[in-house]
Amino acid sequence: MLSAIPQGYLPVLDAYDTQRAIAFIKSVFQEEFSQALNLKRVSAPLFVAEGSGLNDDLNGVERAVSFDIPAVGGSAQVVHSLAKWKRLALKKYRFAVGNGLYTDMNAIRRDEALDNFHSIYVDQWDWEKIIIRENRNLDYLKLIVRSIVRAICATNERLHVRYPQLLTSLSDQVAFITAQELEDRYPELTPVQRENAYVQEHPTACILQIGGKLRSGKPHDGRAPDYDDWNLNCDIFFWHAPLQRALEISSMGIRVDEEALRRQLREANCRDREELPFHKMLLAGELPLTIGGGIGQSRLCMLMMGCVHIGEVQSSLWDDHTIAVCREAGIRLL
Repeated sequence: MLSAIPQGYLPVLDAYDTQRAIAFIKSVFQEEFSQALNLKRVSAPLFVAEGSGLNDDLNGVERAVSFDIPAVGGSAQVVHSLAKWKRLALKKYRFAVGNGLYTDMNAIRRDEALDNFHSIYVDQWDWEKIIIRENRNLDYLKLIVRSIVRAICATNERLHVRYPQLLTSLSDQVAFITAQELEDRYPELTPVQRENAYVQEHPTACILQIGGKLRSGKPHDGRAPDYDDWNLNCDIFFWHAPLQRALEISSMGIRVDEEALRRQLREANCRDREELPFHKMLLAGELPLTIGGGIGQSRLCMLMMGCVHIGEVQSSLWDDHTIAVCREAGIRLL
């Protein structure tokens, strides 16, 4: 649902400088981020074979965009994300421990609920890095989170040099809290309201352990059972001052090993996935242990440029109500 546009909001940059700033943010962040995590850029697919088990199932209810390919005698799905494909690519390209990859991921999520932060078009940096078993712990996860946040803040500082009229200030001091601690702290609030309340107090925040059921009997948020270990994952948030809301920039985590995959497939009542090609490889110990995630490109641009609608920094399709509200408020939708 579209949030109210702040009274008197005006874009800081004109249409041409907006496009230049988007390109600058993406170029600089890739440089900062890849150096911080020791990642190499690779090419990635827009679609994967249906039935391969490689597509991200998100919450398990979203419909993938599917189409048949007569030339190959099968069907394909446009990716939701590359959460599982990246792990297979690390094996295929023979990456060593401590090294990883990143790529531009473009997805279509046809069932997305549209609002200021959500579009049916998703653009993010998907990344994945090989780790050793001793790294499968919360301390290592937090170490990587802090590295990502520092790369974001460094990019923002370089953007200010290029465009001093942009006034977004970001902190690299990360506040960590688990989803259960968040529920205990704000028991009367919904998960989204809890995020807003906590991130307003802690402008750079990381919510840990998302996916499993909390003591209330409900999960904080949905998470597919076959890529993140629900005990070792997180979302990174920044406070978005123009909309007075928490803005999720990244969903990431240490990936499931054999034990975690079996446990989470059982908990999610998805044991049938054990017979899919990707899952059979993982259960047989044929894939490397990894950590990885996605970082929203358009959301990062929104955050740093102080935009109030994601359509200001990406080209997509919008419902008539959104178009009318943005037109009345003087917001340029690309």
